[in-house]
Amino acid sequence: MERKDETRAFVPVGIAVLTVSDSRDLENDRSGATLAERIESAGHRLLDRRIVVDDADEIRGLVADWVENPAIDVVITTGGTGFTGRDVTPEAIEPLFDKRMDGFSTLFHRLSYDKIGTSTIQSRATGGVANATYIFVLPGSPGACKDAWDGILVHQLDYRHMPCNFVEIMPRLSEHLQRDKG
Repeated sequence: MERKDETRAFVPVGIAVLTVSDSRDLENDRSGATLAERIESAGHRLLDRRIVVDDADEIRGLVADWVENPAIDVVITTGGTGFTGRDVTPEAIEPLFDKRMDGFSTLFHRLSYDKIGTSTIQSRATGGVANATYIFVLPGSPGACKDAWDGILVHQLDYRHMPCNFVEIMPRLSEHLQRDKG
């Protein structure tokens, strides 16, 4: 049932990508590279791309800085969503959420199940909104990044996507902040 309204103009959004890993750098970060390539191919602006180690304070600090940057509309992280002691990305980022996006996790797992079966249960992929910025927390595999981008984000981050999309509601994400001041 997805469709594009080609009469609407494409609206590029600013996106930052964070890879959480103790073993990757920009040269061998396939997941971050996968996201960066897809973001740019779709016509969006890749405003920042970083790698940090599996440290909750460092992860939260960088994402908190990004959600304060008015040019960054979307933050996508990859890595640190499993169950090992080093996997702390959801714990680091979820406290920043103003609103949780349960549907993102549900749909991601449905798409993932079609590819890897029950192993999808080992991911704690999540999404939410913080300070009018969308945040998506993905597993650290290139396949998971492809599934999330190709199956969900490329559509929801396209203003032409119908019947609704994330871009068209961006101006209204901070209404609660404006209402609190009034």
